[in-house]
Amino acid sequence: MTEISDKFAFATAPKIHFGCGSLLEIGSAAQHLIGSRCLVVTDHGLVAAGIVERAVQVLAEAGVHVELFTDVEADPAEATILAAVQQAKEMRAESIVGLGGGSSLDVAKLVAYLSATGEAIQDIYGIGQAKGARLPLVLIPTTSGTGSEVTPIAIVTTPTQEKMGVVSSVLLPDLALLDPELTVGLPAHITAATGIDAMVHAIEAYASANPNNNPISKALALEALRLIGSSLLAGVLKGADLKARSNLMLGSMLAGQAFANSPVAAVHALAYPIGGHFKIPHGLSNALVLPHVLRFNAETDAEAYYETAVAAFPQLANVSEAERASAFCDALSALSEACGLPQRLRDVGIAREVLPVLARDAVKQTRLLVNNPRTLSEKDILQIYEASW
Repeated sequence: MTEISDKFAFATAPKIHFGCGSLLEIGSAAQHLIGSRCLVVTDHGLVAAGIVERAVQVLAEAGVHVELFTDVEADPAEATILAAVQQAKEMRAESIVGLGGGSSLDVAKLVAYLSATGEAIQDIYGIGQAKGARLPLVLIPTTSGTGSEVTPIAIVTTPTQEKMGVVSSVLLPDLALLDPELTVGLPAHITAATGIDAMVHAIEAYASANPNNNPISKALALEALRLIGSSLLAGVLKGADLKARSNLMLGSMLAGQAFANSPVAAVHALAYPIGGHFKIPHGLSNALVLPHVLRFNAETDAEAYYETAVAAFPQLANVSEAERASAFCDALSALSEACGLPQRLRDVGIAREVLPVLARDAVKQTRLLVNNPRTLSEKDILQIYEASW
């Protein structure tokens, strides 16, 4: 059983505003936080959907000069971040607003920091390397999965397709605005993948072997699983269901707070090479390996999943503890399938021959693997990929 530390720290965004219509509050934020010149970091899809235009209009009415950086892609590359930093410097941005999924929010965090400090991005990879002062930062998620709006983490794809993380409390935003209405038009497959992603955050945070595993993160993780487990299928099948959308967004945020303080582990370590090599969305990469990593962990630490299983799927309270971890893995697979997600690595075009390459990359994710309830060797990782194939 994962032990809770007698001594821990917990940090999150200082201000969180949640509720339908919260996007409009960005205008009042302009008066005390955003200033007169703002760079909005987003992607082309949100521009086409009209969401960016709504945000810009509110900011313009508040007297803010706005420029857009719209070239954020999934798993953003170093070059993308540096281009946004350059634009922020050239326009003399006084603040940064991140609007979009986790990639846009991660880019916004790094732009706010790097454009203010002038540091090289390579110098801040790792934990606690970013120590300077950043520009004011507002984050507005449009998906319910990463929880990036309340985490001190930004993930970058290097030129060698390696996933590197910048982890620092400096990256926590001044304000997180969560408006469930922004997710109503989200396609079903994105709703599904991001929802499973958030469940992974909660499950791994709860079971984390990190020394900072703490009762606050555990409580948040269980509530996140309760909200997402009860609402994900409705959000996928009935995309305009605002109750489901609200539960998913709140659950994603709570899971983000949980894993920001009790970090994630092997599911993410195995998911990153899948995304890096094959451009598979992060949430789907997590979903593909999730049940197989949990089965591996449960062989030695099944107790870590007793409470998370019941939080996500209340009916599992009727399953004996001896069988509950296995039933949990089955229920997660069934939910993923019901949501329409691919179930095997081969279903997304990954050949069996490349699995050793993925394993060699995953074993390098020591920042994550150290938090896993059970130690993994490269051989173990390869066997999990084989089971996922």
